[in-house]
Amino acid sequence: MPILSLGISFRRAPIELLERLAFADDDLTKTYRRVHDLPGVGGVVILSTCNRVEAVGEVASYHAGFLGLKQLLAESREIAPHELAEPLYSHWENDAADHLFAVAGGLDSVVVGETQIQAQVREAHRRARAEDASTPTLEALFHAASRAGRRVRQETAVGAAQDAFVRTAADIASEALGTLEGRRAVVVGAGAMASLAVHHIRERGAGPVRILNRSIDRARALAERTASDPAELETLPAAIADADLVVSATGAAGLVVREEDVRRATTGRAGHPPLVLIDLAMPRDVEPAVASVPSVRLVDIFALRERVASEGGPAEGELARAHEIVAEEVRRWVVRRRGDELAPLIKALRDRGDEVVRAELDRRASRLGELTLEQHAEVESLARAIAAKLLHDPIVELKERTEPGSGKTHAKVLAELLRLELDQPDA
Repeated sequence: MPILSLGISFRRAPIELLERLAFADDDLTKTYRRVHDLPGVGGVVILSTCNRVEAVGEVASYHAGFLGLKQLLAESREIAPHELAEPLYSHWENDAADHLFAVAGGLDSVVVGETQIQAQVREAHRRARAEDASTPTLEALFHAASRAGRRVRQETAVGAAQDAFVRTAADIASEALGTLEGRRAVVVGAGAMASLAVHHIRERGAGPVRILNRSIDRARALAERTASDPAELETLPAAIADADLVVSATGAAGLVVREEDVRRATTGRAGHPPLVLIDLAMPRDVEPAVASVPSVRLVDIFALRERVASEGGPAEGELARAHEIVAEEVRRWVVRRRGDELAPLIKALRDRGDEVVRAELDRRASRLGELTLEQHAEVESLARAIAAKLLHDPIVELKERTEPGSGKTHAKVLAELLRLELDQPDA
């Protein structure tokens, strides 16, 4: 069955819609239970990250798959189908693989080269498989996507773009405050982005630095590595009141920094340097209304992206090489998929060749009886070589001309024409 991916990303959808579409853990369990009831859909993997929500499915046809996957997204998140119409995109077959591999390589993220996405791609497939919603074809696709993402990180410098992104955030904070030297900072989160944020603000002399996280153990771990102070997330309102800079970089599905807390914390701040809030999260951590609070400077991920773009992102050569790697891995996946689809037919063709050789040798056994064992073996080897040579070119042409997803159809037609018995009758 062919591959179709259907989704919405930051490129065409407003943040509000992405936030409504995001799947929480319990949402995935309920959604995957419905997959087998969708007509024309054999299996699905749902990739829900801060930048996108995509359903990658093995489908009977483009039309049936499109309707089924769109229904799955809309009804699972209780969103009217018409709301998805404008930002919705789809990728079919090789294009679906190319898109997924680029996503796994961090080439289609708000922050080009971000490192979390590769693990998110792996986890998306692991979850689908655990829910019995994946298929062997989807498993091979996602394994290939993980390989592509790994190669992009190992063979190019694209991954360094995430560091440049956070460095720019620290530059903006320094400009807004005049300097970060001695400025009190709060970092919300304890993941990769938060770790980079601590590094860059520390590099500019910020301190003391307090790290808040839902998991106090993770906050302690990051604090120990960076000579910072860990604290519970519940202390955030008080921490804001005592800070010059707040950087938020969590993976939370909802808002973390609320307007009312910021407004209360900054009361009486007039005449002092502004409170700078850097929101590195997607979906956003900081309530947008915070921007209207006096004496507050809010910088979100999209403003940062514009600044990074104006200063020059990853080197063009590195990006070009990353896309070459994606193209190489797509070709590799296509060849392997063709081979898997055609394997029963190719085996049946070779078995038929062997049968013909054996039958002809048996029919001429009396005439070959005067040959020595060595001569008989040579004749048999020659016959088998001729049969293999005659089958080689058609098999190569079949692999090269068969589009992914159509191999089983070709195999069935040829099996009927040549009266072949395949190991997989439905192939």
